[in-house]
Amino acid sequence: MDFSKLLVSFLLLQFLFANYSTVHAAPNCPSKLFREYIGAEGQDLTFSDVPINANVEFHFILSFAIDYTNSSIPLPTNGYFNVYWDKENLSPYRVSCIKAEHPNVKVAMSLAGDTVGGGFNVSFDPASVESWVRNAIYSVTNIVKEYNLDGIDIDYEHFKADPDTFAKCIGRLLYYLKRNRIVTFTSIAPFEDEDVQPHYLALWRKYGHLIDYVNFQFYAYQKGTNVSQFLQYFETQRGNYEGGKILVSFGTDESGGLKPQNGFFNATSILKSQGKLEGIFIWSADDSKKDNFYYEKQAQDLLAL
Repeated sequence: MDFSKLLVSFLLLQFLFANYSTVHAAPNCPSKLFREYIGAEGQDLTFSDVPINANVEFHFILSFAIDYTNSSIPLPTNGYFNVYWDKENLSPYRVSCIKAEHPNVKVAMSLAGDTVGGGFNVSFDPASVESWVRNAIYSVTNIVKEYNLDGIDIDYEHFKADPDTFAKCIGRLLYYLKRNRIVTFTSIAPFEDEDVQPHYLALWRKYGHLIDYVNFQFYAYQKGTNVSQFLQYFETQRGNYEGGKILVSFGTDESGGLKPQNGFFNATSILKSQGKLEGIFIWSADDSKKDNFYYEKQAQDLLAL
């Protein structure tokens, strides 16, 4: 065989091997991500109160940092975020301790939330894109560094600006934080609502590549949701946030959705068997304290299997 034929044969073998390796690559390992919001309801709760399974990736999400004043009538501060979680029990020192004690634990903070100051809506209300982004970068960066945080979560639920403005502001904030390695992961927390979803979908279309997890609030669906409905809702949101890691969720408060006692873990097991389970999150540790975190243990056990 002359050299030219030998070279062609060699290149053909390389091509076939490369394609065989691609087609027959080992499937991705199932996700073992568990996330929990903590600190919003002042339950005298510490990180160490919550059971942590060493065989999952565990994210605490501090709730919340809010760009509103702490006054009798709270006012928006145009992107200047302040800490509103239980700063005494969930302090920078406590963050360092829980991360040192449990190498599988990371800590993030959530921005905004539902209400502030006893019932005032937290609205996304920027004076301008440029000023809001500037203030948010400054204040969020300071909090992340003070608390040694790993990520941020976006949980605006009320809006006084259009979806495009929301996308620009949040997208530029996420871009800065990631490009400068201030955080290592980001998430958003949308739910099914005619005002909420357009804002998050606009953000997803333009900046979805910067968002690691979608903490979809499945507990915002109606009470009495059954397994079949839940699985349909999940497929709908997989379509809305195409390519994203959609985490399933339930609330341990009086919220709606599919509750554990009504089949949540049955639905989750189905998704896991289909290779669709990207993780579980719970709202919230504060509400779970009364039941000694029974469902936190169950969720982590399922993920660890």
